[in-house]
Amino acid sequence: MRFPSFPTIIRTFSLYNLTRIHNLPAAYRAIPAPFTRNTTVFRSMPTIPFLGSLFGSQQKDMTDYPVKKSDDEWQAVLSKEQFRVIREKGTEAPYTGEYDKHMPSEGTYTCAACQAPLYRATHKFKSGCGWPAYFDSIPGAVIRHTDSTLGMERTEITCSKCGGHLGHVFKGEGFPTPTDERHCVNSVSLNFSKEDKEA
Repeated sequence: MRFPSFPTIIRTFSLYNLTRIHNLPAAYRAIPAPFTRNTTVFRSMPTIPFLGSLFGSQQKDMTDYPVKKSDDEWQAVLSKEQFRVIREKGTEAPYTGEYDKHMPSEGTYTCAACQAPLYRATHKFKSGCGWPAYFDSIPGAVIRHTDSTLGMERTEITCSKCGGHLGHVFKGEGFPTPTDERHCVNSVSLNFSKEDKEA
């Protein structure tokens, strides 16, 4: 029996007890409970800082964003948790965010740091991943970057106005949406307005 690679095992352990496992190869079923009980492998799951350092780190974002502030200036306008997620590329715990189950019929989700419009309420869908999920963004509102943390390659998304970390985007997961994409976004990176705002 071929056993999974070390980075794959670490990634699986980091997803413990978040959702349910499905369609895993036989090698994973050999991992004893409680590591496999009530777990699903989502590529969006947060990284563990000290483990992430073993397998690489996110490349520094060299994009020239219109809104520029120093760390001190951001800390003055963001909460401690917002700063950790938006400016330090952290991840909020799944199923805890304000907008995870928030399903309005109209309105706009904006960047919590600079108030730039990012997503329409009509872009949001129920994915069950534990974070707000959107199948598309307002055109030009987000920028995609390669994130190579924890031994796997993901696509990070940031606000195009201030560079604030939003989350990650995944494609080809089979959700019945127009784009077959899932923008997995931290609630703490967002605000919501009942108005339809333009980018």
